[in-house]
Amino acid sequence: MVSQNGIKLAAHFITNHFGTTVAKVCENLLRKGPLPLELLIRYTELNHKDVKNSLLVLIQHNCVQPFVYLGGDDDNGSKVGIQYLALFDNIIHRLRFPKFVDIVSRELDKKCVYLLEGLLRDGRLTLKQMIDRASQGKENSVATDVRESLRKLLNARYVERCPAREVGVSTDSTEETTTRKRGAKAAKVFVAPKTLEQRVIEAAVPKEVIRFSLTADTGCNADRETNSDDSKMISVEVDVAEEEHTLWRANFEEFIRYLRHKALIENVRARMDDGAATVLSAILEAKKTAEEKVKMEYSVPLSMDIIYDEVIKTGNGRTMTMERVKDYLHQLGYPKSMVLDDHCRIDLKGIIQWARNEEVESIVLKRYGMDAYRMFRHLSKEDMFCPTDKIAESILLEKKEAPRLLNKLWTDNYLYMERVTVPGSRQSQISVWKVNKPQIWGLVLDEMFKAALNLSLRMAYEQERGEGVINVHQDKFKGTQLQSYKRLKNGLLLLGSSLMKLDDALMLFHDF
Repeated sequence: MVSQNGIKLAAHFITNHFGTTVAKVCENLLRKGPLPLELLIRYTELNHKDVKNSLLVLIQHNCVQPFVYLGGDDDNGSKVGIQYLALFDNIIHRLRFPKFVDIVSRELDKKCVYLLEGLLRDGRLTLKQMIDRASQGKENSVATDVRESLRKLLNARYVERCPAREVGVSTDSTEETTTRKRGAKAAKVFVAPKTLEQRVIEAAVPKEVIRFSLTADTGCNADRETNSDDSKMISVEVDVAEEEHTLWRANFEEFIRYLRHKALIENVRARMDDGAATVLSAILEAKKTAEEKVKMEYSVPLSMDIIYDEVIKTGNGRTMTMERVKDYLHQLGYPKSMVLDDHCRIDLKGIIQWARNEEVESIVLKRYGMDAYRMFRHLSKEDMFCPTDKIAESILLEKKEAPRLLNKLWTDNYLYMERVTVPGSRQSQISVWKVNKPQIWGLVLDEMFKAALNLSLRMAYEQERGEGVINVHQDKFKGTQLQSYKRLKNGLLLLGSSLMKLDDALMLFHDF
């Protein structure tokens, strides 16, 4: 469930990029959930044409996904029509477009960067539209270069085919159960049902065979050979027709995977050392080479030989022996008694959770001081209820000071408190305290959404205030005008840099 501050931030991005009318439609979808066209018109109080055009803009820019319920009926027993679902994550990803461009600029060439910038700016494009945009102002045809750049982006999975215009989603969202044997008995493990947004996104994603393929299967083999000249002609005609209708878009999932792996490596580097970061980087690279998706809910199973082969490909890894790599794996959580044939499993989710805890603890330190930080850190490590006196004793704090700080943290929802009756002659009650990590992570995420919104609004205000001079070269100004110009430019750079750093922390709690 998206918080109110998250919805406000998403609506702000849509307003900035597409105007208030489109933002009104999008905000209603974010607040009320998926809606048909008729209800959107009623809630927004806009006319049919404006709502329809706004939806087309949002779909074009991957912010809304149409879908239908399979086998679903409304209250009157008639079939449910097309519903429109706002994709909150895709809207927030618009903040990260500069990061996505930077990733491609580091890994691929400038032509790929240009192509990606067009997809991020214009949303869904056909190959013909990409060629037309690249050909503007140029005499020679650039079709071959565009196709090659698109192929590179597809191979790196930074671009994908667009999902179907309308996807079907089952109305059945009951919890799934699995059975796991434990000796002679079997226990059922309940898996939380997927959200509607997750089910719609999964249903919309094309099959892996064609998702990253420049040309879909047209009945010819890998060498594009067919049995007759007629069939060759048909194959070419089909390919041309497909190019005109196939839409492509940036693959946000792959960019977030890249940023998640980078965050994992940097957190391990800060927590341990460069050697541990090198080993983890090798593990993640081995998974990428094997073309297997790394899900944060699961650990990474790889053999020791595969890990070591990947480690020695790096400059830092060439100096490492097998035993040293095993020591680093032990630091990352794998048993030290493993043998070469063992499959290593590193808990990636645990690394992210550690990073979240560090972020929350730093917030507590800045906001409440050292004593509160020590109490919070103690409770976070204990992961169980502790009475006030025991907490004060553990961190060597005066017993009179502890209740005041604990109550302040509890009032701001950073701690969970319960009152327990102590058995005895007087039946007294004591307070016991605990850190509820998922609840705190949600609280911190909401605060980050609010901070990002405030920074974005301040940037918009400063840009509007200096609209007349911001794009003018500084040589045009002198004296006090030059000082004002530099102050405005530096202020915008500082706000932009702060927003990007805040987004790094935001991704840690929301996307990773």
